[in-house]
Amino acid sequence: MKRAPRFIVSGGGTGGHIYPAIAIANELKGRYPAAQFLFVGANDRMEMEKVPKAGYRIEGLWISGIQRKLSLKNLMFPLKLVSSMLRSRKLISSFRPDVAIGTGGFASGPLLKVATSRKIPSLVQEQNSHAGITNKWLARHVQKICVAYDGMERFFPSEKIVKTGNPVRQDLLDIASKREEALQLFNLTEEKKTVLVLGGSLGARRVNQLIEEKLPYFHEKQAQLIWQCGKLYVDDYKKYSQGEVRVHQFLDRMDLAYAAADIIISRAGAISVSELCIVGKPVIFIPSPNVAEDHQTKNAMAIAAKNACVMIKEDALEYRFDTEITTLLQDSKRQQELSENLKRLALPGATKHIADEIEKLLAGE
Repeated sequence: MKRAPRFIVSGGGTGGHIYPAIAIANELKGRYPAAQFLFVGANDRMEMEKVPKAGYRIEGLWISGIQRKLSLKNLMFPLKLVSSMLRSRKLISSFRPDVAIGTGGFASGPLLKVATSRKIPSLVQEQNSHAGITNKWLARHVQKICVAYDGMERFFPSEKIVKTGNPVRQDLLDIASKREEALQLFNLTEEKKTVLVLGGSLGARRVNQLIEEKLPYFHEKQAQLIWQCGKLYVDDYKKYSQGEVRVHQFLDRMDLAYAAADIIISRAGAISVSELCIVGKPVIFIPSPNVAEDHQTKNAMAIAAKNACVMIKEDALEYRFDTEITTLLQDSKRQQELSENLKRLALPGATKHIADEIEKLLAGE
């Protein structure tokens, strides 16, 4: 190729779509330092803030998802879709990409639909075990579909599927060597078990309620807590940050949080699941029931089926949580079993594998 390649990238709405898109772009930038990148997102969504912080230019579309109940937003959807298709055409005409990459979310639908209609080689990356609406819609138009789970033939044409895993932060690949640094950062002691609680950047209401209720239990068991309660809930729970409890709105050093943990309690978003497979610590997944297609439950069930995690649905927490957390705190054999099984599911080379597939599209393969 005579000129430096141009990549147009779209994925957003949630961190689970944005961070894979940025990770893929970073890998491609490492391979092609002179390459040009244009991200396309949805106006007023978090990608419009996160992508520029990562050093990339982004343009916005007037687009949103279809609501589950009848609303004015649903009535506006056809108009938004037409507007986004027209805007995507202008962006593609001016940027002239060599490859289009989608990681899910509202904006990637119209952008990749226009790209494929212009015969631009295109690839989508599906993070979840249950495919999202946008990627299902695009499946017959794109050349490659990178997935993280087995059995995705029920959503996509089998000849297009490449199992790569999900892109994850590279600083997780060697957390064992960071244990001492992690304990110092969080002011923890090696002699006590550390439980890491993750509810996502905004927070998880039911998980936070559970941890608040179980604080006397953790104190009795002499367990230390790193409790990431989220932006929406920090004012409610920061009062508990004392003694053996460390309450955080957000964790800037996730690698050290994972390194300090002996047991992890987490939601089951796709990227969290992929990271935790690499981390390989015993984990209790409490999937959110309030997400599209109940995909978090399906993500967690795929891991639980391999005896690689404990999964507890929210409506079962009252009668299952105490038993499961006590077992994990006290049974070293069970800890090791879950840890070993989880590590077997890890795909640490996912970002490189996806970039390899994009390079094949660049080469016309």
